[in-house]
Amino acid sequence: MVSRTVLSRVLRTARPQALRRTYATVKNAGPFTEISRLSNGLTVATESQPHSQTATVGVWIDAGSRAETDATNGTAHFLEHMAFKGTGRRSQHALELEVENIGAHLNAYTSREQTVYYAKSFRKDVPAAVDIISDILQNSKLEPAAIERERDVILREQQEVDKQLEEVVFDHLHSVAFQHQPLGRTILGPKANILSIKRDDLDSYIKTNYTADRMVLVGAGGVDHSELVKLAEKHFSSLPVSPKPLALGSSAGRQTSFVGSEVRLRDDELGAAHIAVAVEGVGWSSPDYFPMLVLQSIFGNWDRSLGSASHLSSRLSHIISSNNLANSFMSFSTSYADTGLWGIYLVSENFMNLDDLLHFTLKEWTRMSLGPQSVEVERAKSQLKAGLLLGLDGSTAIAEDIGRQLVTSGRRMSPLQIEQAVDAVSVDDIVRVAKKYLWDKDFAMAAVGNIEGLLDYNRIRADMSSMIH
Repeated sequence: MVSRTVLSRVLRTARPQALRRTYATVKNAGPFTEISRLSNGLTVATESQPHSQTATVGVWIDAGSRAETDATNGTAHFLEHMAFKGTGRRSQHALELEVENIGAHLNAYTSREQTVYYAKSFRKDVPAAVDIISDILQNSKLEPAAIERERDVILREQQEVDKQLEEVVFDHLHSVAFQHQPLGRTILGPKANILSIKRDDLDSYIKTNYTADRMVLVGAGGVDHSELVKLAEKHFSSLPVSPKPLALGSSAGRQTSFVGSEVRLRDDELGAAHIAVAVEGVGWSSPDYFPMLVLQSIFGNWDRSLGSASHLSSRLSHIISSNNLANSFMSFSTSYADTGLWGIYLVSENFMNLDDLLHFTLKEWTRMSLGPQSVEVERAKSQLKAGLLLGLDGSTAIAEDIGRQLVTSGRRMSPLQIEQAVDAVSVDDIVRVAKKYLWDKDFAMAAVGNIEGLLDYNRIRADMSSMIH
């Protein structure tokens, strides 16, 4: 990795007063993030690689399923589907043909807090890609006939998601951890909503959430910053602004409350027990964000089918593998604007020892509050840095990183800054955050499958502060 120091300064230029630019200056040669803002609040951010012949450009929007109501849950995802069904300027066929003719890849996705539309194309076709993205964002026709056709597509997608037990468990985990709150809803929405969402719902969502101050136009790879700014001025200058604009990374609305609770869906026909346990985690901008990531990395992931249990560093993997308590586990630290979920997802066919599985897992959690070993903390930091930094491979991954960081925190940390933030986490930090977020805390749990052997909530809750074997 190129060593570099990133400094930010605001420069007012002789360009139109409407445009404010923030430059990231580097001591050593190498890519860096350059940021500008248009008069309507739209943020333009690039990481240019001058010799790259391909580029990824896209729009990251600070709005997802969390911006819906109970009655309109599913609208953001439905709208993502409709974006490719034709605009005032392009029919669906013309849109698909144009994308194919330039050899580009056009994609979109919806999460609980973000909606993203992006394209990967040749360098020379960046103007065409920006034109297409701006067109589908601002001029989708939302024809009633197309809406009716898309209902069946989304219902089939929902059926496929329902077959992925990990997705099912995590949706249930959100539903109990954030009961009767926006983060507790699914992204696709309930079937009743998918069948009833109307054009007015889609149009209202666009007018409310697709505003310039909540959007970031990102370019990575073979893209020039000043050229992308000019394209933004050409294609996005007419975007509306929120009545009460908020800076990117600001949390709007009521603070989310975490609820210690559980949901169990017993199905003895399933071949395994699928269990997710989580405490309340941290938001993107929390000072404990990186310590909590390191804490998660200490436990890591394990799968017995990989046959490497005896060589893994996680003490939990040794305990579980040597006692045949589970097939696999995956620790996670999921962040949102104002809260998060920190926990573990376990899959086990050892139905008679589910109580032991939970007991020894939570016993390892409580050990973090008392005395994690410095060697396991340092190893976790190295593994975390590798996961975070080696993932920045290719223009699409870089664009994803820029867009997510700017939308969630209002700034982009360079790879060097991320490395430094992880390196700064100490054993004392791990003990502190473990005591703050794990020790004797209520948890949320979602369990699906053959879970008869799972003990009751209060018995499991006792292990959150017990060191008894």
